[in-house]
Amino acid sequence: MCKIVVIGSTNTDMTIQCDVLPSVGEIVAGRQFRVCPGGKGANEAIAASRLGGSVSLITKTGNDLFGRQAKQMFSTEGIRTDYIFADPDHPSGVALIMVNDSGEKYISLAQGSITTLSHQEIDKTRSEIMDAKVLLIELETPIETALYAARIAAANNVPVIINPSPRQALPDELFKLSTIMIPNRMEAEKLTGVKVTDFEAAKKAAVILAKKGVGTVIITMGHRGAFMYRNGESHIIDAVDTVVRDASGAGDVFCAAICVAISEKMDMLDALRMASAAAALQVSREGMIDAIPYRYEVEQLMNG
Repeated sequence: MCKIVVIGSTNTDMTIQCDVLPSVGEIVAGRQFRVCPGGKGANEAIAASRLGGSVSLITKTGNDLFGRQAKQMFSTEGIRTDYIFADPDHPSGVALIMVNDSGEKYISLAQGSITTLSHQEIDKTRSEIMDAKVLLIELETPIETALYAARIAAANNVPVIINPSPRQALPDELFKLSTIMIPNRMEAEKLTGVKVTDFEAAKKAAVILAKKGVGTVIITMGHRGAFMYRNGESHIIDAVDTVVRDASGAGDVFCAAICVAISEKMDMLDALRMASAAAALQVSREGMIDAIPYRYEVEQLMNG
């Protein structure tokens, strides 16, 4: 049995490093080009596995080279790949990225096959979801499909964690099905209308989400740390002090760490501390997949 089930996207990131970003119609010389796996579902599944979780990934790729490479990569990471579906009609997702020396980026994402992940395919994974210790869903997955999977989990007393990224309006039912919701500041603002500039504002946003039906609200706030609201009580977890080199994937790693902690029946405050440490390691390194930390590294930092 896989303790953690992740439903989400996987794509291939193609990145050019350049001195400056081009204007419309301009061609600029690039220095480095790299191809690496990406997508929030992929990030979260790999992070959960490296942090010690037993992970199954539900996603959809194209029936193409990128899809086959992604499946092999997940297998190498120790992730169960039985529910990686291949779409014969839609290609794997691809992100084209240009980034300058200041870290500013242009990104264009062709989501591809993940947009066709269907109820019928989720039905094929029903036993996996029902047997899970926790279900993590990010919202590069179609909303109706995410909602359908969340209903299955909730009906079988499986905790549902929602990472409401990218920012978008959500159906009321999804809030009610969320055992834990983990937005960042901007996502919390989109969901509540509250501009989250400090912990007081975070509490206002969290209370609104709780009233919508979310069991536990965790708002991540970058270098300030994280705010948790549950059972009418507020908790603040300071960020781990680090030099930020690349903020890519910090939220994904944070969410994955919370899932691992829940699968291990860890106290929620301890879970937040582990998630903060994992995210700190992520941002202290360049890149995405290569930067995802392992459990022993997180424990070393926490015990350091």
